[in-house]
Amino acid sequence: MFTGIIEELGRLEAVEPRAAGSRLRIAARTVMSDLREGDSVSVNGVCLTAVELKPGSFAADASPETLERSSLGALRTGSPVNLERALQANARLGGHIVQGHVDGIGRIVSLDLLGDNNWWLKVQAPPELDRYLVFKGSVAIDGISLTVAALEEGVVSVTIIPHTYENTNLRGKRPGDMVNLETDVLARYVEKMLGTLDLKQSRLTIGELREQGY
Repeated sequence: MFTGIIEELGRLEAVEPRAAGSRLRIAARTVMSDLREGDSVSVNGVCLTAVELKPGSFAADASPETLERSSLGALRTGSPVNLERALQANARLGGHIVQGHVDGIGRIVSLDLLGDNNWWLKVQAPPELDRYLVFKGSVAIDGISLTVAALEEGVVSVTIIPHTYENTNLRGKRPGDMVNLETDVLARYVEKMLGTLDLKQSRLTIGELREQGY
């Protein structure tokens, strides 16, 4: 599990095609400080397992499904990647609960400067994710925990503060670029719960759920 607070901007050193999927080698410094073989690392929002640790880099295997369902397959040597180690039980939850399980691939519509190095990012989300995106709710974009500032016709908008812009891969993004999207896992559990409820028999209503923040 992760929080969506990016620890460092790594770099893809190499991609080794395999019979099934690919092995990625990623250059990093901060996450290497206590990384061990088998640890989970979020790479652009995708939970991968660290293997073949070397000074200043680690490798991770991406399965065919991972490459198909995320933007990792589009990465090229030298591409910057957002990195975050798995959350420790005694750590602060600075962002929101991020599983590292990508729900879909979005495409950047625009990234406009608001002033003072604050930015307004618009991402076209897949239609099937629309029901999980809510105003002021949480969304992970390439592993970054962000708050939904606006929703309009499948386009989710978020504000990017200077620190996030300078310390993540967003500063190199352009319209049309792919990004990994993970919706708030709580929304999926609520959907599951509502699917098993007979709202005509229950005193619990949709309005009451909304009032309670669901």
